[in-house]
Amino acid sequence: MSAEQFFQHFVFLFQISSISSILLQSHFPVPSPSSCRYFHFEYLSSSLLKVTVESAFFSGITFQIATWRTIPAIGFLTSQMGLIQQVVLNSRPGKNGEPVAENFRTEEVSLPQDLQEGQVKVCTKYLSVDPYMRCRMNEDSGSSYLTPWQVSSIITGGGVGVVEESKHQKFQKNDVVSSFNWPWQSQAVLDGQLLTKLDPQLVDGHLSYFLGVVGMPGLTSLLGVRVKGHVKPGANQTMVVSGAAGACGMLAGQIGRLEGCSRVVGICGTDEKSQILICEMGFDAAINYRKDNIAEKLKEYCPCGVDAYFDNVGGDISNTVISQMNQNSHIILCGQISQYNKDVPYPPPLSPQTDTILKERNITRERFLVLNYSDQHEAGLVQLSQWLKEGKLKARETVVKGLENIGAAFESMMKGGNIGKQVVLISDQSA
Repeated sequence: MSAEQFFQHFVFLFQISSISSILLQSHFPVPSPSSCRYFHFEYLSSSLLKVTVESAFFSGITFQIATWRTIPAIGFLTSQMGLIQQVVLNSRPGKNGEPVAENFRTEEVSLPQDLQEGQVKVCTKYLSVDPYMRCRMNEDSGSSYLTPWQVSSIITGGGVGVVEESKHQKFQKNDVVSSFNWPWQSQAVLDGQLLTKLDPQLVDGHLSYFLGVVGMPGLTSLLGVRVKGHVKPGANQTMVVSGAAGACGMLAGQIGRLEGCSRVVGICGTDEKSQILICEMGFDAAINYRKDNIAEKLKEYCPCGVDAYFDNVGGDISNTVISQMNQNSHIILCGQISQYNKDVPYPPPLSPQTDTILKERNITRERFLVLNYSDQHEAGLVQLSQWLKEGKLKARETVVKGLENIGAAFESMMKGGNIGKQVVLISDQSA
């Protein structure tokens, strides 16, 4: 039941002692140590309560305080009624529209108090927002493995949290867990079968890294380079990465180097990102596609051509890179963010000219889905963790705080506002 539904049908009364509800005491100071306070609540809106106060002194005299005040409802309701926040899809941007924060809506709902066998109650720590989610905002995601989000229904995605209560034999209180189908809620009751138990030592306690460098983006980058990039140590290969300052791109370039590439060039959207790629992440060069001539810069930075292309963006940038790829080279088709706001199939079709180049030069361009390589996930995560601890692999994050800001975080990420992995901090309280 939502807060609005609750207050439309009920007005409730309860006693506040000297140790309860700091929020209310700050609005209505206690008149004396020997008094107790009664608060009447009336719903005004989704964000405001009207509070009328009655003070009863132990002498038996009751004083009615005629004045009343309005106070913020969200934090109070959550703590007093067991309500939690969740985010639902408010509207669809349209197949050719750009997503905005207003496509998402924050609501308050009650959480089941009693767990069923096999269920786990979790506190959400971090949620992931990723470009692929744009496809789930359409009525048809265009992919067999991605189900579309439904309007006014809870949104799900990558998340990590801590177990608060468990009726599942595999999980105990304070276990760190994750899921690819984590609901966008501050707390949740989940089927334990959907959860994976994590070892915080893999990330030295930095739990958000399970959504990035030691999570799906890390695995996508590692296995993409290994499986589709055909990188060979000592082969003097050059790798180009588009979307190079994003969650996968930033890792892919570093992994390409670790796996044997002799030269790594990144394409990104700002000078700040270019400097981070070169000075922090070890890229040999970076191209700012908003101001540089990509074709000319590629010829300068990749004089021997391109052997492996980690493609995160598609569109004109990819056409330009492909035009400078070598014979028998390889495209790692990770994402096509430039095409996600367009009504085109995935992967998007290439122009006739680019398609001809692929055929004439025997360039591979195969769809890559990390979920198809689940047998390599465990070993891959261990490798990523080892590189991270050794300082060979560096991680960057853009962190937004608050579930209510996740829509704005998604909008910003889709416009390139993030550097590294975009995550949303939901709760920073210790387990």
